[in-house]
Amino acid sequence: MYFIANWKMFGGLSTLNSLKKVIKFLKIFKKSKNIKIIYCPPSTLIRPMFKKVINSKIQIGAQNCHESITYGASTGSINPMMLKNVGAKYVILGHSENRESGETDKLINSKIKAVIKSGLKVIFCIGETIGQKRKKITKKTLSKQISIGLQNVKRRKNIVIAYEPVWSIGTGVIPKPDDLINTINFIKKKVRNIKVLYGGSVNPKNINKLKLIKNIDGFLIGGASQDPKKFIDIIKKTYN
Repeated sequence: MYFIANWKMFGGLSTLNSLKKVIKFLKIFKKSKNIKIIYCPPSTLIRPMFKKVINSKIQIGAQNCHESITYGASTGSINPMMLKNVGAKYVILGHSENRESGETDKLINSKIKAVIKSGLKVIFCIGETIGQKRKKITKKTLSKQISIGLQNVKRRKNIVIAYEPVWSIGTGVIPKPDDLINTINFIKKKVRNIKVLYGGSVNPKNINKLKLIKNIDGFLIGGASQDPKKFIDIIKKTYN
């Protein structure tokens, strides 16, 4: 099971002290051998966080990157090789917040290729908006995001998919169990042998419902991951 903490635009150097609770918990948690813990902080915290967790179960990821693996005149951008250099092992790509800012499926495809070529792993986000859900084109939307996003992508073993319905992110509303089971099954048939996670308002209150969806391979956790107690509760309740 994957537990990925997407810190979004959050945290400073003092915030990293909160990781001590998570590291201590993982040392005594009997199931920790069977889980992957990945923290994706802002780029400013990747190196200092990497140093904090270097002897722990936790791995580090980035929240996005440029599509080139070479240096260039792209002010403010960071490419996969630069992320790898400071300790990142994963990169979140295709998150709805970046799609809303103009990232296309084609651009995301270029980024996925660059990340894999650099030797990093991809957390590939897909999901439908509330408008697409109401029009009943969820599967059509996901199919397009997958087909274009993974076009000509090799080494797919270095990819995990995070299904994040856009209408769920930050709203506290999660999909109905049957809908989620069917959507996850659809994704797994579309891309075989790739782990599929769920993201979107995951918190300690609804994890008891979400953990019953047996075809989910883990969770991408936003706001709740910023609080070590909530993050630990999500992990514990997944196994209780």
